[in-house]
Amino acid sequence: MSDPKTRYHAHGVTAPGGEARITTLAATIPFDGSPTMGEEVPGPAHLLASALAACVLKNVERFSHMMPFKYSAAAVDVVLERQESPPRIVRATYTLEVDTDEPRARCQLLHRNITKFGTISNTLARACELSGTTRVRRSGGSVEELDPPASGEG
Repeated sequence: MSDPKTRYHAHGVTAPGGEARITTLAATIPFDGSPTMGEEVPGPAHLLASALAACVLKNVERFSHMMPFKYSAAAVDVVLERQESPPRIVRATYTLEVDTDEPRARCQLLHRNITKFGTISNTLARACELSGTTRVRRSGGSVEELDPPASGEG
């Protein structure tokens, strides 16, 4: 018998005018449920970009324990591109910045693992073009940009 699938649950509510919220676990997240894009709270596409950002950062922490991999900070910037007709996300890109003095090859392995084993990144990669780069900031102040993982590696 195969392993049971992990399940995630969220509950959403809205009211006329588009004031909406999602509840998941113990968190309540307001979102823009109006027909246009608001400027104060995220809409569904912003939440999707946020999910990818959270996936990347969660996996930095996850692999810091598994590899192990030492880092002092990590940040990610995610951009989603939407086409109008039919409306859908066609491209997702991200730039991961990691503060570490780990060797270049280990930094590349970290990025390869993130792209290969991230639930949200794997899901998006099947639905749209997904690409990411990693910048490594060294304690001495230098910055290295790593090559993206090779095609088929994540």
